[in-house]
Amino acid sequence: MAELPFQILIKSASGKTETLTCTGLLRAVPGRREVYNAFWNQRAVIVKLFSDKISAKRHLNREWQGLKLLQKRELNSPEPLFFGRTEDGRWTLIMEKIANSLTALEVFNKTAEKSKRFEIMVLICRELAKEHSKGVLQKDLNLGNFLLDGNKIFALDPGQMKFSSHQVTRSKGISQLAALASCLVDGNTEFIPKLCREYLKARGWNFNKSDEILLHKQIIIHQKRAIRKGLKKCLRTSKRYVRIKAGANIAVFDKDFCQGTDPLGFIEQVDSLMDKGQILKNGDTCYVSRLTWNGMDVVVKRYNHKGFIHSLRHTIKKSRAYRSWLHAHRLSMLNIATPKGLAYIEKRKGLLVWKSYLITEYVQGQKLYDFLRNPPRRIQEQRSEVTLQIKELLDKLGKHRISHGDLKHTNILITESGPVLTDLDGMKTHKLNWTYQRYRAKDRARILKNWPEETVVSLQDIL
Repeated sequence: MAELPFQILIKSASGKTETLTCTGLLRAVPGRREVYNAFWNQRAVIVKLFSDKISAKRHLNREWQGLKLLQKRELNSPEPLFFGRTEDGRWTLIMEKIANSLTALEVFNKTAEKSKRFEIMVLICRELAKEHSKGVLQKDLNLGNFLLDGNKIFALDPGQMKFSSHQVTRSKGISQLAALASCLVDGNTEFIPKLCREYLKARGWNFNKSDEILLHKQIIIHQKRAIRKGLKKCLRTSKRYVRIKAGANIAVFDKDFCQGTDPLGFIEQVDSLMDKGQILKNGDTCYVSRLTWNGMDVVVKRYNHKGFIHSLRHTIKKSRAYRSWLHAHRLSMLNIATPKGLAYIEKRKGLLVWKSYLITEYVQGQKLYDFLRNPPRRIQEQRSEVTLQIKELLDKLGKHRISHGDLKHTNILITESGPVLTDLDGMKTHKLNWTYQRYRAKDRARILKNWPEETVVSLQDIL
């Protein structure tokens, strides 16, 4: 990837050579495409460079035809300008840049007020209804594929759209609406039926209870699908992560964590860095140390080698660091508080995992057991607030059939922003309700064990 800004020459379909200056990288999918802000004849444009050696031309044609069809059906979208090939043979598409616009995802994340977020979703729902009425179905429906310019919504990524001569059906439309509504699930459930009403109204249909039931079912399906997709992304090099394979070592780092440093150096020095840090635990199974690296306060947990059979077992069922890394990201996607996963490392001998490491952010907090035994002032108020927050956390776990596996008092930290769940080694997700209930009972027994007598009643109430 060339250093910005840089110029590219594109030979268009008409045979004319056009000069563009790329000024900023918007998105890069390694081996597939890069998207840049650029200038063409002093006009701000968007440049898409397709890199796939086999499918680049097909991807470009699909994108170009999609933009043309959106314009033909009078749907808001960037104007396609021209396409061609660069000097090194890469197919390239140039389209209009919508000035002063942000993706709906960026605006949504910057907006804290629930009512304002709902207004953004209503605008998108109305535009979605318009697309569906004109036979356009988005196969990759997410807030990042809409641009927001004031009160005007623009559709993006036409290469992932299906164009039909007839309208999108009611059930399929509600299924698509569910993909958007899943952004509002936590703490915003009252908005979901309102969102459904707005969509159906824009389609000219009346709202009924069966629509709401279908919407809630589809939201659960879309959430599971989004989590599966998200977990795959955090195991490979992507916009947020970098995967490293060097000799017998395999690792994935959050790019923010290793920005400006050499992650290979961290992998090689991790044991000595842990020894120099603040030792939090030194047992046979694991070794935990708090340290500072790249200006960040982190906790490194090493899962020790305990013999050939132990290594074989954890190679087959994946290392504990690998599983904890995925669990941390799963909880993050479900808005369940847990220390942010920054990296995981596996050190191997041959094909066997010998040692593995999980690196997370350090979270300042008080263990739940200590908080309830030695609470600060205003005992009753704070106890009640924390009790409700823990109830919400456990309800979220239950809603998604997740058991913790070691739900003792030391694994829940009370922070200024609420309870935080730690030590995810034994966490499981359950497809069947009866298996979840069995593991939930174990979690309940574990958290009640050795609990201060004066708090047992309130704890039993939340469980």
